[in-house]
Amino acid sequence: MPAPRIPPLAESDLTDEQRELVGGVDLSGQAGNLFATLVRHPGLFRRWLPFGGKLLSGKLPARDRELLILRTAANCHTHYEWGQHALLAAHAGLKPDEIERTVVPSTDGWSDEDALLLRAADELHANAVLGDDTWAALSARYTEPQLMEVPFLVGHYHMVAFVLNSFGVEREDGVPGPPEAQATRPQASS
Repeated sequence: MPAPRIPPLAESDLTDEQRELVGGVDLSGQAGNLFATLVRHPGLFRRWLPFGGKLLSGKLPARDRELLILRTAANCHTHYEWGQHALLAAHAGLKPDEIERTVVPSTDGWSDEDALLLRAADELHANAVLGDDTWAALSARYTEPQLMEVPFLVGHYHMVAFVLNSFGVEREDGVPGPPEAQATRPQASS
């Protein structure tokens, strides 16, 4: 993998403002490269962090949220995002084989509830809109705030994927990579 285009800052290189923004985050820890890279733009980081945090503690059940994020990461070929959320998904109740299957572009073998979420992430990725049938099925399952979070969540993680892939943010030691079905990171054309 090529070197990061925008490398993470070392803790010793942080300004006082950047240090305050990352708070107590251990930049040598599990998501350190993400925060140590994005904090290079303090104004954006300051506004992005609460929004992303709200989605991670939103109204959707944690398992459903992580399934949507993993499929979005797989669709966007974002190894960093997929690895970070594979760890979170395990804590949210997804089984190891389910986590690995999120990279397979199919809903075969999934429960109807999980297939609906995968289809929603796929439709948003491909068409930038939820189809009427998917919308109706999600509406029958979720409250209005939960339903609203589905495209917000997938859209947010698309944006994060664009950033991670473009900046070349590298996974930390101990963060898994996706199965072989998603082995390559897209490269920008010259």
